[in-house]
Amino acid sequence: MRALAHAKVNLGLRIGAVRDDGFHPLRSIFQSISWSDRLELERSDDDGITGWRGEDVPDGDHNLAWRAVTAVRRASGADAAVRLRLEKRIPVAAGLGGGSADAAAALHLASRVFGADSADVAALAPDLGSDVPFCMLGGTAVVTGRGEVVAPLRALLGYGLALVVPPIELATPQVYRTWDAMGEPSGLEIAGSGVPPVLRDHAPLVNDLYPAAVALDPRLDDWRAELEAAWGRPVMMTGSGPTLFAFFVDVEEASAALKVAPVGARATHAAEPLATGWAIET
Repeated sequence: MRALAHAKVNLGLRIGAVRDDGFHPLRSIFQSISWSDRLELERSDDDGITGWRGEDVPDGDHNLAWRAVTAVRRASGADAAVRLRLEKRIPVAAGLGGGSADAAAALHLASRVFGADSADVAALAPDLGSDVPFCMLGGTAVVTGRGEVVAPLRALLGYGLALVVPPIELATPQVYRTWDAMGEPSGLEIAGSGVPPVLRDHAPLVNDLYPAAVALDPRLDDWRAELEAAWGRPVMMTGSGPTLFAFFVDVEEASAALKVAPVGARATHAAEPLATGWAIET
């Protein structure tokens, strides 16, 4: 069985002071987008995970998708060996939730291969990662707690996104620690005409982690400023960064905007919002 695992963006991300358990409470609008990894899971004579075309991918417990598969197998009581193939197209360490999306899609695939109950499988998601519960559902949702409380919204669709991943890598725990040390600043904001009409009830859109991300690597603000100058509109950061994005009328306009983006990005992509976080590929 094959599935597509869709990336997410944080349309807004508000952070609270660190809790006693070491996590920060958050309130965010998560949105699935059309930037996807591909997974294939099948029964086999022995266990294993490989890249789609033989490329190297982390194996064993180092791979969140494989951890999801083995968690479902244990919960179902099955003992069949399986092979997982993974095509990585979502950049890693980019604030796009690619690993979580892979884990969610792997949970769905494994539930079918092992015949596991869907409620039991959904219960496994929070232990795999804070973004996995959202990726199990996808679409548009208000996410709170440390990420495990997902309140789906009517899918807010009908616009395009131009996404640019600067040549920067930011470790999420370090971004949060820097935000704490900076005195919990409020972050980058988009309001008014910078927000598509379908999202304006949720404006202003704010990412509180942006000041901390810039403190760790000031080049991020240079990239944002260059993109704003090239595109003539506000540019936001998703998650803990470093991916930057802006809103456009549709995917075609977003794709045209990427042609005038600064050179040297790790990756770029024109995407549209989606109503689900994963899809069985036929």
